[in-house]
Amino acid sequence: MIPSGLLPVRAAGAHKGDFGRVFLLAGSRELSGAAALCTTGALRVGAGLVTLGLPKSLHAPMVEKLTEAMFKVLPETKDGTLNPQALPEIVSTVERMDAVGIGPGLSQHPQTKDLIRQLLPKIMKPLVLDADGLNALAEDLGILKQRLLPMIVTPHPGEMGRLIRQSADDVQRDRERTAVEFAKLYKAIVVLKGHGTVVASFDGSVYINETGNPGMASGGFGDVLTGMIAGLLGQKLSLFDAARLGVYLHGLAGDLAANAQGEVGLLASDLAARIPEAIRQYQQLKGENRL
Repeated sequence: MIPSGLLPVRAAGAHKGDFGRVFLLAGSRELSGAAALCTTGALRVGAGLVTLGLPKSLHAPMVEKLTEAMFKVLPETKDGTLNPQALPEIVSTVERMDAVGIGPGLSQHPQTKDLIRQLLPKIMKPLVLDADGLNALAEDLGILKQRLLPMIVTPHPGEMGRLIRQSADDVQRDRERTAVEFAKLYKAIVVLKGHGTVVASFDGSVYINETGNPGMASGGFGDVLTGMIAGLLGQKLSLFDAARLGVYLHGLAGDLAANAQGEVGLLASDLAARIPEAIRQYQQLKGENRL
């Protein structure tokens, strides 16, 4: 089933604040593209105001790349990753936001991982955690149980395997069960990425996505998805609705891009450019497709 009817209607007198203030924590010196793609995903899905928190040395190149975003320049390690000294600034910034996305391109630098582990229990806003945000938790999943609010996690099979101490092949053998069990155990929404992405809620609800294509099996596509889900959270969708709609629109945009230029050589930026068209098609869905 298609998760239709979930996007809020935009009133004629609406302003940018009505569509969410989203904060993204992403990027490092060697993985700056992930931050750019994540931010583009949030902007393209309709978030009103998007702020990217990033290491200081990334500010100049990101300003050139992301003209519509705002930036929070943060202390960095000598390797160009986020420094734990950034914690107070991040916490104070998050308090002014409607939704948060953490993970793409942060790196697995030990100090940055320590920052993420300190930060997560302090975030009291709708949150999506991906990539290096998840990798930071692999050594201490108990942090998830310290959080007072549920959140969305978006692992691919390899990341899920690291979280639950299994191989990616083990995860793939029973994707739905794996996602459901993790969701219930850690009171989370799990987006287990891959062919037929599984979105599982801690309340037992499950959505299996049917959009997307093999051309999306390339670097950067998951970064766009993280931004899209965060952007939908900013527009006041519930965690489960933001996750399943984000996954559906992400796959649909990928299908539109592949139909236009083929699957081989498809780029994450090609998908990002098709998000508005995917939303337009989604908004034209008939009522009988509603979940």
